[in-house]
Amino acid sequence: MTVRYTKDHEYVRIDGDVAVVGISNYAQGQLGDVVFVELPDIGKSVTRGKEAAVVESVKAASEVYAPISGEVVEVNSELEGAPGLVNEDAEGKGWFLKLKVTNPDELSELMDEAAYKAFLDTL
Repeated sequence: MTVRYTKDHEYVRIDGDVAVVGISNYAQGQLGDVVFVELPDIGKSVTRGKEAAVVESVKAASEVYAPISGEVVEVNSELEGAPGLVNEDAEGKGWFLKLKVTNPDELSELMDEAAYKAFLDTL
């Protein structure tokens, strides 16, 4: 399973031709307590770098950008009733959406875990 990160603190976990998208543990820590998540409709096409979802915390509302392009095939409906899952397990149970990958080449433009950790050290 491949995991890649963006400079906007989204992650994408690739499992076959499906990509699981969410925000990194660092991002949830910066946001504080998540109180609401707005998820896209299943079947929606998202473009890399464009808004895919919205996350609201007690501090702010933030867009969640698609790390890669694809078609939404599933959303984490558990977040509607329990948005705090994002804080509890951002890179696990707190995932936002799953995409059917349309351009796997876009992955090469994202950071692996080591590069992302080095990037966090510069913040």
